[in-house]
Amino acid sequence: MASDTRLRRGITPWLLFVFILGDVLGAGVYALMGELAADAGGVIWLPILIALGMALLTAASYAELVTKYPKAGGAAIFAQRAFGNRLVSFLVGYCMLAAGVVSVAGLAVAFAGDYLGTFVSAPVAVAAPLFLVLVALLNARGIKESVRSNMAMTAVEFSGLVLIIVLVGIAVGRGGGEVSRVTEFPEGDGMVGAVLAAAIIAFYSFVGFETSANVAEEVQDVSRVYPKALFGALAVTGAVYVLVALASSTMLPAEDLSGSSGPLLEVVRATGIGLPAWVFSLIALVAVANGALLTSIMSSRLTYGMAEEGLLPAPLARVLPHRRTPWVAIVVTTAMSMILAAFGTLATLAETVVLFLLFVFISTNLAVLVLRNDSVPHVHFRVPRAIPVLALISCAILLTQQTWQVWLLGLVLVLVGVCAYALQRAVSSTGAR
Repeated sequence: MASDTRLRRGITPWLLFVFILGDVLGAGVYALMGELAADAGGVIWLPILIALGMALLTAASYAELVTKYPKAGGAAIFAQRAFGNRLVSFLVGYCMLAAGVVSVAGLAVAFAGDYLGTFVSAPVAVAAPLFLVLVALLNARGIKESVRSNMAMTAVEFSGLVLIIVLVGIAVGRGGGEVSRVTEFPEGDGMVGAVLAAAIIAFYSFVGFETSANVAEEVQDVSRVYPKALFGALAVTGAVYVLVALASSTMLPAEDLSGSSGPLLEVVRATGIGLPAWVFSLIALVAVANGALLTSIMSSRLTYGMAEEGLLPAPLARVLPHRRTPWVAIVVTTAMSMILAAFGTLATLAETVVLFLLFVFISTNLAVLVLRNDSVPHVHFRVPRAIPVLALISCAILLTQQTWQVWLLGLVLVLVGVCAYALQRAVSSTGAR
């Protein structure tokens, strides 16, 4: 496999691990711990564990397909290879795109909340669109990604979560907090439903691992390295998230966590250790902003790529003459994120991201089963057949927990994409004549 690509295989095992960890870790848990507490009460660690298990099931399917077809560029390509249908491939790719646009909107709402309020008082209706404009300008200017910057941003996000664990540990050692809260289920008879509803939100904090399929061609010894890096990054993320959840429940009751858009900042304050609020708020804002920028870059480039392939209207493939960035795609995806941020709550937007990705994951898990007998001339990771089946069941369970508002928002966005696809097909047919 040494000469089967024109790309340089420059991603080492450690760099791949950091890449995946940086994609998964951070922004979601900074923003959503309060939403988890609103659903699950003090046992916010439980839906996180459930979400981790579900993520690992689908990650196993990605591990097989990525190592089996290391030149394939992600879920849409897997779908095309498995099902051979252009419309299905478009829908899978569009679900990835829609998830990115909605995720950026949710992160804008999170950015404009209590973490920003530490520095400046501004309504979400003003701060969120201004934040998105700044992200779009950075995106349009062009981002020269480097391993050093990726590792630095991951270190900032990781350090903030470790700081929470350490501060709460010190506070508990001094007699603070209430450890018994970590076993308090929400009131009412629907405890299972409440925990599953929280698992949907927790699942949002684990997504991002699927984007690593796009760098498979540049990984050294991908068949051996990729599964270890993927599962290792998810395991580390899960362990940190569970510890942060336990720390949060120990320091604050669920109603206090759920009442804040900067829940981890409230946890820091509750420790009484005296860390300046602006220090942790800055860490959280860096984590959220970095997540929004990376997701915005992915969404705009995916839009550009789909336009280049004739799946979306051709103007979306226009680029700035000097910067060589897809400015029309950036404008359109940013405008969509602004609209969503103006009308959607953080929880609804996070659940909508999960809705779209669940359909992507269903496609990928089915592709593993369909392509099971397709042989390739190299050794690759092979998952037991029961794993993608269990992953499909887990995706179906999460789909049943979505609210009608989330389904409605998802349907509207899918209709927008289908109309754009139909318009492009009509224009192409007219041009061919």
